[in-house]
Amino acid sequence: MSRNDSPRAGVVGDGVELVRGIGLTQATTLNMIDMVGVGPFVTMPLVVAAAGGPQAILGWVLGAVLALCDGLVWAELGAAMPEAGGSYRYLNQIYGPMSLGRLLSFLFIWQLSFSAPLSIASGCIGLAQYAGYLSPSLTHINFAHTFHVAGFEVAMLVMPATWIAIATAAFVMFLLFRKIAIIGRLAELLWIGVAIALGWVIFAGLTHFSSARAFDFPPGAFSLSPGFFVGLGSAMLISTYDYWGYYAVCFLGGEVKDPGRTIPRALIISVVAVAAIYLVMNIAVLGVIPWRELASHSGEQSYIISIFMQRIYGSGAARIITVLIMWTAFASVFSTMLGYSRVPYAAALDGNYFRAFASVDPKRRVPTVSLFALGMVAMLFCFLRLADVIAALVVIRIMLQFIVQAVGLMVLRRRRPEMPRPFRMWLYPLPALGAIAGFTFILLARRNFLREIRYAVAILVAGLAIYLLRSWRRREWPFATVTAGIE
Repeated sequence: MSRNDSPRAGVVGDGVELVRGIGLTQATTLNMIDMVGVGPFVTMPLVVAAAGGPQAILGWVLGAVLALCDGLVWAELGAAMPEAGGSYRYLNQIYGPMSLGRLLSFLFIWQLSFSAPLSIASGCIGLAQYAGYLSPSLTHINFAHTFHVAGFEVAMLVMPATWIAIATAAFVMFLLFRKIAIIGRLAELLWIGVAIALGWVIFAGLTHFSSARAFDFPPGAFSLSPGFFVGLGSAMLISTYDYWGYYAVCFLGGEVKDPGRTIPRALIISVVAVAAIYLVMNIAVLGVIPWRELASHSGEQSYIISIFMQRIYGSGAARIITVLIMWTAFASVFSTMLGYSRVPYAAALDGNYFRAFASVDPKRRVPTVSLFALGMVAMLFCFLRLADVIAALVVIRIMLQFIVQAVGLMVLRRRRPEMPRPFRMWLYPLPALGAIAGFTFILLARRNFLREIRYAVAILVAGLAIYLLRSWRRREWPFATVTAGIE
């Protein structure tokens, strides 16, 4: 039996192994519930407003192409290095575990301390927003203020719904304190609710569809003006957020059965299936609700699908779909927190992050400190506005993870051509180059793009300082004495 086929081939912490208990169905399910989540249900109005009309569909199409290109990067790396940690493991091995790779993998974990809780919080906030349809008093603003500190701004928003978001994160932490086989079955159960919500929205939209309303393009909708590209960049930032999650299984590489085959298949199936669902759903909704109404800044934007269903079937159906969307958001938070909790754990095992994060519960085999640390930070981020959470999350991850990883795949091909690769990127290197170009476009083709870039740079500088201080004290690279035969 090969290493990848072993049911107990995960990494070790506290002398306890992770178990390879996730098959193709469960891996694909975890990816898809991470991808779908509450994102498309709350961001649709934001995408339409950014693009300025139904041409927002172009943002979804290009977002799908970008997701597939980057998904092929993850597929090759995930199949070649199927261990817990995902990008941490890839960056470490690509750039050298005793040299630059040590720094880059540390910086990845450092940015993950911000971006992973932001991602988790976005699902919690989206769930709470839809709860506001069931009880409008939840959306009453108790406190709202924008803090300006040293050139940075942080907008804080507190409503009764905020406490629902925080409680959601806490409850998911409780559920994830389980054995991985049980978690896989929970994921399949959660996906049933997600599939029902998506199917009902699509069916309702297509059976009440107006092509004149769906394709009511404003004058000059596709003129290649600077405004068109700015709108497209903003729309793609949001659609990219909605597609993210196709790589969730890579962070659980040490718990996947036959990872050389399962990981690439789960990635590709997830991207293609979710892209088709998103495109059909968005066109269906545009065929019922005029785009100008979608792009307005009314409070109904927070639960637009509930309003959509109310107009077609009445308030009873709207309440049912609201519950289903809340279920979907919960499923996404579940999958996201599960995957990311394995990453600081993997780094701690290597001695490249704080030792406490390597702690594993001996009975449930769950990385407890890593799980609870990310969950509690996510609870703090629930006090931020959803639009700010999404923008900061996407920019930080693109700059400090996705571009570096896509470049890294090409570096790895050159440095280690003999490395076993159960899956090789199709049409190499075009998908990797396409991912780099697409992410760069999103970074720069937006209004006020420097705001989030400043956040990412600040996180990068702080991470560098912490790494260098820690390495100096421990006499590690770049302060270690170079020994012959050691990279």
